[in-house]
Amino acid sequence: MLIDAHQAFAKTSDESACEELIGRVQQGDQAAFAQLYAQHNRRVYALCLRLLADRHYAEDVTQEVFVQLWYKISQFKGQSKFTTWLHSVTSNIAISYLRKHKHWLQKVVSIEKSGMDETSITLCKGLNGLDKLVLRLPERARLVFVLHAVEGYRHEEISTMLGMAIGSSKSQYHRARKLLQEWYENE
Repeated sequence: MLIDAHQAFAKTSDESACEELIGRVQQGDQAAFAQLYAQHNRRVYALCLRLLADRHYAEDVTQEVFVQLWYKISQFKGQSKFTTWLHSVTSNIAISYLRKHKHWLQKVVSIEKSGMDETSITLCKGLNGLDKLVLRLPERARLVFVLHAVEGYRHEEISTMLGMAIGSSKSQYHRARKLLQEWYENE
């Protein structure tokens, strides 16, 4: 019982500290923004990497997320946890980046054919087995898999985010699961 009460207090004090930090950022406090960045940049980068399957693009989008966060922080009203809101902002920016750069990306790196580029292969040395396999997935299957299985979005939300039918989202998810299972069994 004492541990549960201590954990509840820690969680409450963490949430109030986060609220205070966000309030300072909303007032234009750059030092508070640097703190917010330090607390969340790794999580944002990890999501971008899963969605984009390329270290350089993930770095670019992570930077863009925090630039946009500086401008959009006033839109955060505290109706959800900050991390949930930040996650949504990150997902939307990463998907917009893919849409904007898709034609160029396909010329430079054939994502659908190889599933990976040189930087992703190098990056895989530091990843665990499943993360390596997720990076190899075809783009649409990877996006749906990450958004649904890893990030917890419903297929209805994914279909809206990616501009596809709900059935297509489900189909891409099952395609990703099948490929991952095959690759995992063959490793």
